[in-house]
Amino acid sequence: MCESVRVSDPSKTAVCVLGLGLIGGSLLRATAAAGRATWGYNRSAGAVDAARAEGFDASTDLAATLARAAATDALIVVAVPMPAVDPTLAAVAEYAPGCALTDVVSVKGPVLDAVRVHGLAARYVGGHPMAGTAESGWSASFPELFRDAVWVVGTEDDSDPAVWIDVATLALDCGSVVVPAEAREHDDAAARISHLPHLLAEALAISGAGGGDLALSLAAGSFRDGTRVAGTAPDLVRAMCEANADALLNALEETITVLSLARTQLADQRSTAELVTAGYDARRRYEAATRTEISGITPGEPGWIDLLRAAGRRGGVLRSL
Repeated sequence: MCESVRVSDPSKTAVCVLGLGLIGGSLLRATAAAGRATWGYNRSAGAVDAARAEGFDASTDLAATLARAAATDALIVVAVPMPAVDPTLAAVAEYAPGCALTDVVSVKGPVLDAVRVHGLAARYVGGHPMAGTAESGWSASFPELFRDAVWVVGTEDDSDPAVWIDVATLALDCGSVVVPAEAREHDDAAARISHLPHLLAEALAISGAGGGDLALSLAAGSFRDGTRVAGTAPDLVRAMCEANADALLNALEETITVLSLARTQLADQRSTAELVTAGYDARRRYEAATRTEISGITPGEPGWIDLLRAAGRRGGVLRSL
């Protein structure tokens, strides 16, 4: 995959992407396509060589990459799996502590905690683009990944409004809409609509395979769609689920309770009515959900954090700043 010639706009904040997997690689592509000066780092040479072969600016030298970010006042984006976040932040603290900082990790509370440990909170606003595929790595990345996606932008009590605007603008430049949310609220929601589905997909895949070759040969749309994310690399699934263990345990416990009741009703009454009716209604609610436009809130004005959080809870999105 090779994009057209990229010409950077000097009026736009440069972007330094740390990690060139599916999300980080797609971000490098999308920011370049949006006219930003952008460069990336990856620990493995394979991804860097592949990115360079396509004309992108990439390196395996983390210190030099961050020194460049510091010299140009770039926005640094941490795009590594959760187990690699801590050493990556340690490097940021050493080589580019004054840069604006965000991330695209799928959990926000643990990243925020790590940012604070490394003394980087004053210039940090978290982020999470709700986008992805079952594939991974640079070769799976593409610039349109974030188009029309929801991009959560962290809205903490101490968020710097200037950095918040930088991070929200990054999301908008990549074609996403912005949902403001506090880290812990994000993690509770993500456990239900992202991390739990991975566990359910794994369980469904195991159940199907337990039926042997006949069951798998009969499998069609519902099994295919229900198990799609079970095709994600296990290490990536473990990293996001285990980092959000507390919220995921709550969601899993609720789901086990629902399934246990359904099992009892099927055994005693030969009925699945309660489960399928409630599930149908919940799905219809999802399908009918609309995104309302957030407007009239200026980051930095009195009460802006609370106003944005409340708007995000109501399903509001920002499409422009």
